[in-house]
Amino acid sequence: MAEPPLERGKDCETSELSGSVQIRHVDAGSCNGCEVEIASVFGPVYDAERYGARLVASPRHADALLVTGPVTRNMEMALRRTYEAVPEPRMVIALGDCARDCGVFAGAYGVVGAVGDVVPVDVEVTGCPPPPEAIIEALRGMTGR
Repeated sequence: MAEPPLERGKDCETSELSGSVQIRHVDAGSCNGCEVEIASVFGPVYDAERYGARLVASPRHADALLVTGPVTRNMEMALRRTYEAVPEPRMVIALGDCARDCGVFAGAYGVVGAVGDVVPVDVEVTGCPPPPEAIIEALRGMTGR
């Protein structure tokens, strides 16, 4: 049985960003499963840059944050500061089940909470880890391409 096509979320379609989107990735305490998929998305096979999404090294150059993992105690302040450094209008993507609701790390002593508990989240991508196609759809929703 074929899987249903991925649908863009309402948040994606009403994005204030369009065209080219500069993204700062923040690992707030993940197991690195999502990072492997992000590397795939920006690699030659999926080539997210053709849809106008590009990773940048500084939050001051970014339009959006791509956050993975549950927010750990030692990353809470760093995530808040990174969020504040991104100029407005800005968006936050919670990538993966851990970023959305802490996933398997829910209730762990070193976890503050989900990304949405620390900074406002605009787009959520489900999966553990989410497949590259789901990440691409979220990015395309942001860029409008």
